[in-house]
Amino acid sequence: MSRTPLRAGILGTGTIATSPTGYLVGLMQMKDEVTTVAAADPVIERARTVAAQYGIPEVYESLDEMLDKSDLDLVINLTPIPIHGSTSRKILEAGKHLVVEKPIATTMEDADELIEIANRKGLTYVVAPPNMVQPNRVLAKQLVTEGAIGQPCFARVRSSHGGPAAGPWPLDPTWFYQEGSGPLYDMGVYGIHDITGILGPAKRVVAFSGITEKVRTVRDGPFKGKKIEVTADDNTLLMLDFGNSAFAVVDGTFNVNAAKSPQIEIFGREGTINIYNQWQDPTAPPLEIFRLDAVPGVDGWITPRFRGGDEARQRYRRAIMVKHLVDCLAENKHPILSAEHARHALEIMLKAIESARCGRVLDLRTTF
Repeated sequence: MSRTPLRAGILGTGTIATSPTGYLVGLMQMKDEVTTVAAADPVIERARTVAAQYGIPEVYESLDEMLDKSDLDLVINLTPIPIHGSTSRKILEAGKHLVVEKPIATTMEDADELIEIANRKGLTYVVAPPNMVQPNRVLAKQLVTEGAIGQPCFARVRSSHGGPAAGPWPLDPTWFYQEGSGPLYDMGVYGIHDITGILGPAKRVVAFSGITEKVRTVRDGPFKGKKIEVTADDNTLLMLDFGNSAFAVVDGTFNVNAAKSPQIEIFGREGTINIYNQWQDPTAPPLEIFRLDAVPGVDGWITPRFRGGDEARQRYRRAIMVKHLVDCLAENKHPILSAEHARHALEIMLKAIESARCGRVLDLRTTF
């Protein structure tokens, strides 16, 4: 039986909303389920241009105005990292379901409060990144759980790129390099979600972190040549302890200008799993597995076939998270891309920074 489409408002009409892999392209593919009826952005001319391009009827200059005047079921929060907590709080308090970009917030107090509000109001709350609904991550988790590579021993996880100042970023990239943002929150969060999504919650963290270049020069795009003072650490490496002598190394840095290795390597007592980034290299296999019990003389690497492939990611792009929210509401299920998982990732990032400063291994309190 067909359902009335949910009415969505989009908060922030910059690159994440409008890029070829962003939200609005994907939202146009799910009009039977979600109608984007409003857009809000303090740069009102940008919001009007985007609204006209995508047929969004209502345009507002602030979140408060959109919440006050528009009839919405959900809001897609694409604001800059430092204000995720404050904007998400307003959205949830207004009784709207929420999809928000990563990270969930920048303090544990905010993350705890946001989850409490959502639970109290019975709202569905989906937090980026979308990795753990991608088929290769789902299969990796299943393989590890089933013991396909034996006891997991350690993993190497590459999260990062060269940073927005390294290429033709269309907007001023300064804020990515300022205190309250930085590559750990922007990129390291992906690897943290990946490996905790596959292996489960971590128990301890230790890290090294610092600034490699005090001033970054934008290399291309409309802000080419601009000098950016770097006040957030731009180079963080952390190690997670999952218990049972299982460890993972994850990066959160703006210093990965090129790489050919798998994005994730998980080494177990009986084999290895490699996971590749198909956005960067569509020719790479989504996942391959090596098993020690392979037939002698035959290459032990196997590329499994995926039932259903990865059509959803390609069709919905970043809006696959909105699709996940819609499906969770229809099926009355708690999200895989949950706020609790995002809170655990945030605690890892905050304690990684603290660990780098104090030189100690720190225990983690959260789970999901």
